[in-house]
Amino acid sequence: MFSAQGEDWVGRIDALTFHDGPFVDGRIVLGHGDPLTLTAPRDGRALPVIAAASPDDVDAAVRSARRAFDEGEFSRLAPRERGRVLRDVAEAVHARADQLALLIALEMGKPIREALETEMRAVVNCFRWYGEAADKLIDESPVTGDDSLALVTREPAGVVAAVVPWNFPLTMTAWKVAPALAAGNSVVVKPAEHTSHSALLLAEIAAHAGLPAGVFNVVPGHGAVAGRALGEHPDVDVLTFTGSPEVGRRFLGYSAASNGKRVWLELGGKTASLVLPDADLDKAVRATADGCFYNQGQMCTSSSRLLVPRARRDEALEIAAAVAADSEPADPLDPATGMGAIVSDRQLERIAGFVRRAPDDGARVVAGSAARREVIPGGSYFAPAVIAADPSHEVAREEIFGPVLSVIAYDDLDDALRIANGTEYGLAAALWSDDLKAVHRVSRRLRAGVVWVNCFEEGDMTIPFGGVKGSGYGRDKSLHAIDKFTDLKTTWIDLS
Repeated sequence: MFSAQGEDWVGRIDALTFHDGPFVDGRIVLGHGDPLTLTAPRDGRALPVIAAASPDDVDAAVRSARRAFDEGEFSRLAPRERGRVLRDVAEAVHARADQLALLIALEMGKPIREALETEMRAVVNCFRWYGEAADKLIDESPVTGDDSLALVTREPAGVVAAVVPWNFPLTMTAWKVAPALAAGNSVVVKPAEHTSHSALLLAEIAAHAGLPAGVFNVVPGHGAVAGRALGEHPDVDVLTFTGSPEVGRRFLGYSAASNGKRVWLELGGKTASLVLPDADLDKAVRATADGCFYNQGQMCTSSSRLLVPRARRDEALEIAAAVAADSEPADPLDPATGMGAIVSDRQLERIAGFVRRAPDDGARVVAGSAARREVIPGGSYFAPAVIAADPSHEVAREEIFGPVLSVIAYDDLDDALRIANGTEYGLAAALWSDDLKAVHRVSRRLRAGVVWVNCFEEGDMTIPFGGVKGSGYGRDKSLHAIDKFTDLKTTWIDLS
């Protein structure tokens, strides 16, 4: 089912479903905010305008979610039945995965192959997994004396707001919505402006699959309007956010200024891929470069820093440059394409700026350039760059969110760890070595929420995902994600 081959994806654009306003209380409604004017990064074509959500529209969505939660048609279902609904949602998404994937490819430039075979597979698996997990959460009964009984039960928090990014738009939405629903909450999603159409279609599909009205709402809009309105809303119990540190910290302020709602943050990263002297350098460098260039480098876990022994940096640069040369951008709607378009001209110019400034900062551009690639007229295409950098250089410190790899030399293990841990971020890291003792010891010293050893971006729904330090706190995926959306209630019963 998840195969992009053999389809005329360009020819299918005219048959797509586009919605033009928020999805509230089980239906599309008219938004009253400034319209979202969207452009496809593939070729610059205008996408249908969305009447964005105003603060009043956000309030209507939150009230709908609260009403649905309080009435209990979904929140008070037996966990097994909630799980069945989530599994039905998964099957409905599976049936329309090609439409959702095509929307994603148009909205943010992701290759259709990745949108369908990777992202939509992940979305379906996420809803299925939490559907299976919903009735397997165990409450507690601590041992007390003979004259009392203690119960510790997990209860849904109520109304959950999720503010999600554009780089993996429906994967991030599923990671937040599915565990929140499994616990019995109602949700209001604020998608990134660039990827609002796919979020609206997902909500409609979920409603048709059996989610009652008000349980899953989507409020497309501008971050400073719709996002802020959710952050400040006094009837939102929990807010979960994935995006930039700057915006994430604003939500802490919104919480403090309103009802003190819990805010869970995933705020990006600057992944170090640390190659120890005994590692297979060719394998490590190729995997790291692929991890940096994947999704056009627009990943919070992008392996954008390659750390190698000083004596082997020139060799590593040569290998990385060869990978870059084989990673040219192409039409996202061609199933053979591995690298698509950058999400917007603004983002492309930001990426190009890092490459343009690198020589002035003392770094050396080994492959690529700051120039836009003309793949399709009107599109926003950028080829990968490889840069020989020092830890102090801008490209080695800042999250670029583009296909730019910094190759950094280290002198010894302590130096390597200082470099790896020497940014504000702590989301992910990679470690390459066949020395089992070194793997255990070094991985413990890497300050990151996820450490991959001799691989990159591996895992499944059973493992938690999230960061430390400036990358935020809280975890998506796994049973631990449900903890964010539940409250523990203690009930003490006197039996004397």
